[in-house]
Amino acid sequence: MSLNSFGHVFRFTTWGESHGPALGAVVDGCPPGLPISEAVIQPFLDARRPGQSRFTTQRQEPDQVKILSGVFEGQDGIQRTTGTPISLMIENVDQRSKDYGDVAKAYRPGHADYAYDAKYGFRDYRGGGRSSARETAARVAAGGVARLVIPEVKITAWVSEIGGDRIDMDHFDEAEIGRNPFFCPDSWAAARWEKLVDDARKSGSSLGAVVECVAEGVPAGWGAPLYAKLDAELAHAMMGINAVKGVEIGDGFEAARNTGEGNADPMRPGNDGPSFLANHAGGIAGGISTGQPVVVRVAFKPTSSILTPMPTITREGEATELFTKGRHDPCVGIRGVPVVEAMMALVLADQKLLHRAQTGR
Repeated sequence: MSLNSFGHVFRFTTWGESHGPALGAVVDGCPPGLPISEAVIQPFLDARRPGQSRFTTQRQEPDQVKILSGVFEGQDGIQRTTGTPISLMIENVDQRSKDYGDVAKAYRPGHADYAYDAKYGFRDYRGGGRSSARETAARVAAGGVARLVIPEVKITAWVSEIGGDRIDMDHFDEAEIGRNPFFCPDSWAAARWEKLVDDARKSGSSLGAVVECVAEGVPAGWGAPLYAKLDAELAHAMMGINAVKGVEIGDGFEAARNTGEGNADPMRPGNDGPSFLANHAGGIAGGISTGQPVVVRVAFKPTSSILTPMPTITREGEATELFTKGRHDPCVGIRGVPVVEAMMALVLADQKLLHRAQTGR
């Protein structure tokens, strides 16, 4: 497995498995001199951490990040990046590999079990190994470093839909995102989702979700056509998150149902460049940021680990049925919010440095 790295100038590599001793990331290309500490990165991991409510997996992982390299104390006593690779480690402390004994013998439908075995002729069945959503903790840690590179950008994500039930944008309240376990900006929807997710959890089933992410403060000019377009890099980054099955930029598929007039983003003169009258393009045109908010929506499939017996086959090709034991998210998209924010930060940090390298600005 050789493709575990992402980025061009600001580049990160993740390592580790769901049930290994630890996992982490190595961040390379970070500019020197940025103030950094474990305390700066930890809040993002805390937001993703499992076991914080009955609506997520009850695996108890503190997800404490350790910085192993790439930093040094300056004359002011504050740790700063040195420009060398930053190694981040998160220990696994609450693995229960015994829950996966049956999975060693048969493939879980909807999971990557068969695909990994078909490719490598070998797989880590304990929690899915590298295919587990546990890997995303490393991305969130790396994203904490990326945010230091783009202090001018504000990134906000939220769950906009669970199980087909959408929020009402007329009830949107950004402050509400941190007040409920669903990262939901609509208190009415959050109240409905409690029963929705509870019912799925109690029945041993699961639900899908849509996460929306907006980056404000991205200046015009980021993105490198033709093959490092900002929207293409964002799609690549988001589709690389485990359990993601769809990505939209701006209006996404709604644009295909619109007209040229309805889909255009009209402009008028403004004090600092154009003033846009709409943002159907999601802040990106021709693969380059326009200065408008960058908007991405990400679709998470329902968690494949469910208690309903499903038809499958053994490794020897024999018919059988399997249900998944263990502790699993009834809606994995809920904890996808900080992961989507992290991938947005990682792409934007990379594109900022790529833009600077090409234009000197």
